[in-house]
Amino acid sequence: MTVLERFLGYVTFATQSSETSGMTPSTPGQQVFAEALVKELETLGLEEISIDEHAYVMATLPANTDEKVPTIGFISHLDTSPDMKGEGVKARIVRYEGGDIVLNEANDIRLSPAMFPEMADYVGQELVVTDGTTLLGADDKAGVAAIVSAMEYLKAHPEIKHGKIRIGFTPDEEIGQGADHFDVAKFGCEWAYTVDGGAIGELEYENFNAASAQVLFKGLNVHPGTAKDKMVNAALLAVEFASWLPAEARPEHTDGYEGFFHLVDMGGSVEEASLGYIIRDHSRTLFEEKKALLADLVARMNEAHPNSTTLIVRDQYYNMREIVEPKQHIVDLASQAMKEIGVAPKIQPIRGGTDGARLSFMGLPCPNLFTGGHNFHGRYEYIPVPSLEKAMQTVAKIAELAAKA
Repeated sequence: MTVLERFLGYVTFATQSSETSGMTPSTPGQQVFAEALVKELETLGLEEISIDEHAYVMATLPANTDEKVPTIGFISHLDTSPDMKGEGVKARIVRYEGGDIVLNEANDIRLSPAMFPEMADYVGQELVVTDGTTLLGADDKAGVAAIVSAMEYLKAHPEIKHGKIRIGFTPDEEIGQGADHFDVAKFGCEWAYTVDGGAIGELEYENFNAASAQVLFKGLNVHPGTAKDKMVNAALLAVEFASWLPAEARPEHTDGYEGFFHLVDMGGSVEEASLGYIIRDHSRTLFEEKKALLADLVARMNEAHPNSTTLIVRDQYYNMREIVEPKQHIVDLASQAMKEIGVAPKIQPIRGGTDGARLSFMGLPCPNLFTGGHNFHGRYEYIPVPSLEKAMQTVAKIAELAAKA
């Protein structure tokens, strides 16, 4: 089976995760997909195959060399984003010759280079696209397909010597819970790679430090006709507070290594109001300064309106660079593998996070490799077929080179 055929089969599984179920996996479709993968891995002849009660799947491709070779791993996630419908995916393959691709004629939904100019890089290639009513699921079923296909390829080519390879598939990455129940000791690797990146060549080992923040406001409601010098309007306190944060530190004004405060939800009334933020920065120092600024602004609000404002901050994950950088050879190995299969590595920071960030701090250094996909989490998601094939080849080549290091 080709990596494309495998991918097209995987996207038919409905595996959107859910932030509200309170279970792991958060949706039953992920369990169904995990069980299907177990059967497939058994058919391929992999060993030490396991699935636990949370739908974490692990398996082994045994070493085929007597040389002392490190055990390495490859990891992808089972779920797709809850941001867009992921059930009933109707993927199709188009040969791209430039211009717009009509995804859905009835609803005039078009994948256009006017919106996505990087499409010009793929003229003359086959692209897998949606029908415009769902996401595609390349994030991260392309990663799953690349890993499984690479294991099948290595098993079919015993002349390619490699050490013990462990593979793992996790649920609920899209809701930030992919590493919650991952058994690093059981996985048993010196290092691993998540295959969860975007465009061809992406190689990432830096990500945001991340936190969530809830700012809660308590007001005092009295009849507006007699409110003078008495009323405290919690909703207006929230509006005022939001205006104090620097406008230049919003996501729409930042890129590269620049961090931000992102207002993701707000609500309330005169009596009570709330603001929900996510805080991001690649620099741990600037990250801590952003959290400190929120605390200072809360103190300022409480000076003007005593006992009105409360701040709740929860750290989510940290920049894996501090874990991976001392082991730079694992990034260099991936970079070399890409070069040897004709892919130019694009080493860049992730303006987001991956399971690899948390896994790195759990003792498993874990850079991130490309899948080839674009426009994740929405109806315009697509993946060039040659990029998907190169993702599979990168996994296989890393396994080969690790045995020569």
